[in-house]
Amino acid sequence: MENVQQLRNVAEVTAPETNTRQPCNIEAEQALLGAILSNNDVFTAISDTIDTQHFYDPVHRDIFELLSNRINRNSFASPVTLKNFAEKISGLSDLGGIDYLFKLADSAISIHACKDFAKEIFDLARRRDLIALGSDLADKAREIDTKSTVGDLIEESEQQLFQLSESGQRTTGFQSFLKSTIASVEIAKKAANSFKGLAGLATGFVDLDKKLGGLQPSDLLIVAGRPSMGKTALATNIAFNVAKNFNKYGRTNDASSAEGGYVGFFSLEMSSDQLCTRILSEHSQVMATQLRRGQLKNPDFRRFTDSARELQQLPLFIDDTPALTIAQLATRARRQKEMHGLDLLIVDYLQLVHPTSQRNSVVHEVSEISRGLKAIAKNLNIPVIAISQLSRQVEQRDDKRPQLSDLRDSGSIEQDADVVMFVYRQAYYEERKKPEESDQAEMAKWTDKMEKISRKAEVIIGKQRHGPIGTVELSFDANYTRFGNIATQDYKEYDSHSSDFAN
Repeated sequence: MENVQQLRNVAEVTAPETNTRQPCNIEAEQALLGAILSNNDVFTAISDTIDTQHFYDPVHRDIFELLSNRINRNSFASPVTLKNFAEKISGLSDLGGIDYLFKLADSAISIHACKDFAKEIFDLARRRDLIALGSDLADKAREIDTKSTVGDLIEESEQQLFQLSESGQRTTGFQSFLKSTIASVEIAKKAANSFKGLAGLATGFVDLDKKLGGLQPSDLLIVAGRPSMGKTALATNIAFNVAKNFNKYGRTNDASSAEGGYVGFFSLEMSSDQLCTRILSEHSQVMATQLRRGQLKNPDFRRFTDSARELQQLPLFIDDTPALTIAQLATRARRQKEMHGLDLLIVDYLQLVHPTSQRNSVVHEVSEISRGLKAIAKNLNIPVIAISQLSRQVEQRDDKRPQLSDLRDSGSIEQDADVVMFVYRQAYYEERKKPEESDQAEMAKWTDKMEKISRKAEVIIGKQRHGPIGTVELSFDANYTRFGNIATQDYKEYDSHSSDFAN
């Protein structure tokens, strides 16, 4: 006990001086270091909880780092084996040099108590981080400049708080097969209990749902295609279907059930008004071109306003803030889930998201964004749909159907994604092959071909981590930018359970 008291007195003298009292527990740091010095197995027990930066005393930080380096190299760490390294630790000589390490080892705690001491050190370190964050926020709030608004300052602080909270989520390590088995059975049970037979959110497209099993929590889904293929239209249709089915069937005990849910839509390309107009045009069957040109007749306008009143309570939230960083996007998604709920997140489109920090190449920037989107899906346990552009090399081939190698800017998109889907409309390319009116024979062939393909689209599933790949055919109405189910036998059986579910 006398040794411990002596150690405490020395530590109090050498603790870093600050203008305000910093939360710390020097005795806990000493006891934990002593336990590691006397039994290196303690380090294995607490290495997932704390790291070097969590120690308050700078001498203790250096000692822990030295211990970590030796133990991670499978070398024995004790006061004797550290004797030749002790002189390299700045400030240790003021505490007695190697004798200080022996005193630490002599006052060691039991291995059973070390986890509690490690948690205490970790929690105090996070408190100091909170104090530093608050002090930095106060300093920035006092500085009034034209470069940033109060909203920017609040959002930056939210990001830092979120990062701090994430740092507190320590790794769970290995889980027993029993625990994983129970989770798998729950997923199967949820699919069996759903009247649509899906474990995830229903997209509203029967054949696509059959391939995917619905939109699964924690999955990152990429919807890619060349311009004018209908990427945004497909994502918008899915968003509408998910939100509509939530209103229709209501919230169940399971937030990720097939009966729909809250949808967040980051529209980085279009304004919220334009996106809303698309949805209302699709639902009311009023052409968007008529809306823009002011050519609506009274029946059309009445139908449009009726749709607006009907859909105004949809749990669909649109954020059209341009040039968001991946960190801002993550913060806003987390806030949306906490304040209102969030079961599906859509980002339109991936290449318009900014990285948190500028990189040397576009490839590295896109890689950071795709990893960030996957992290959002896992952390919030929701499916995330990100729209992506394709490179121009598609246009150089005779067969314009996209492939995984066509994903633009980075191979990490393919690696990070759980599902990659390509939207392809053959009619888009055939329209550009229209023959001259004078060539009646070729014109008749072209017309006949266009009649067969003009209202069809393909969704090509190029990658699916947990299921089959393949092509799903959908109908497409260019007048209302609306995808729909093709009336196959599967659709009729599916639709018999819910006659008004699909478009």
